[in-house]
Amino acid sequence: MSWKITSVSPSSSAIFLALRLLSYSFHVTKAQTYPPLVEGLSWDFYESSCPSLEYAIRNHLRQVFNDSIAVAAGLLRLHFHDCFVQGCDGSVLLEGSTSGPSEQDAPPNLSLQPAAFKTINDLRGIIESQCGRVVSCADITALAARDAVYLSGGPYYDVPLGRRDGLSFATRNQTLANIPSPTLNTSGLLTSFATKNLNAADLVALSGGHTIGIGHCPSFTNRLYPTQDPALDKTFANNLYEICPTSNSTNATMLDIRSPNNFDNKYFVDLLNRQGLFTSDQDLYTDSRTTEIVTSFAVDQNVFFEKFIYAITKMGQLSVLTGTEGEIRANCSVTNSDSLFLPRSVEKEEIGLAKW
Repeated sequence: MSWKITSVSPSSSAIFLALRLLSYSFHVTKAQTYPPLVEGLSWDFYESSCPSLEYAIRNHLRQVFNDSIAVAAGLLRLHFHDCFVQGCDGSVLLEGSTSGPSEQDAPPNLSLQPAAFKTINDLRGIIESQCGRVVSCADITALAARDAVYLSGGPYYDVPLGRRDGLSFATRNQTLANIPSPTLNTSGLLTSFATKNLNAADLVALSGGHTIGIGHCPSFTNRLYPTQDPALDKTFANNLYEICPTSNSTNATMLDIRSPNNFDNKYFVDLLNRQGLFTSDQDLYTDSRTTEIVTSFAVDQNVFFEKFIYAITKMGQLSVLTGTEGEIRANCSVTNSDSLFLPRSVEKEEIGLAKW
């Protein structure tokens, strides 16, 4: 007996049904993994106006991180400090002007990496050369933070886009009031995060960003002087005394002693071993409201990654400007009205609004 094999072409209705099912599956997955999108943001905002956007950013950042992986932590921190002060509008990127000192000049931001700011402006130039001025600095910052996580070994996640850049920066007092201090305990952190509609799980997940990067002595010497914090592991404390031999030392050390350049869950393992660097780190394990969350992340990295994706996407939509609000800066460090690159290209701006 022989079998005759014939090819069967799917009907157009079958193809349509398959596409509908694929689309349904895609949206269900998104709904399970990501928080709802705010109005004006979308997953494919630059699909037509700048299709090479994400490749261009990742390609450049691979080169940057090959030279210095430390910039990855700087870019992630830049996104956090941007969003926590008057929303994710790129205001932290603005330099001071005649109106006064910028957010960069406020104490919480003095340790932000100059290399991170340079990288964002470099990306601004690369993207404009390929697509024109259609992508905001706020969106570039959000995408750079994602790739900082991903290229450091962390999870890949999609970034909703369509943010516009703010026209002003916050004051010193506003910045101080909104950026949580590393000396805060969990109660203070929960209060601070609650003002952003971020809960305990979001707090612990976002704190996991400390799995990469460094901390400077002034941020943790409160745990060494005048007396040692009893929550500190003794051996770990002795190492910190060597790094910060006096209460006014300015040296730095890794935030995660186990895998300082890898985005993983070892930060939470540090906390279980009383080796968290800041008060704001270690107290997450001490406080009963967050202990179980810390433990779950230390035990299962996939659980941490899942919660981190949800939390950073939620944070990345704080008080965003969309549509015709704000602007798309020619230079990320100055508003267009102060920019040397005036006049603005109205045509390019309109292209950027086409997907809104």
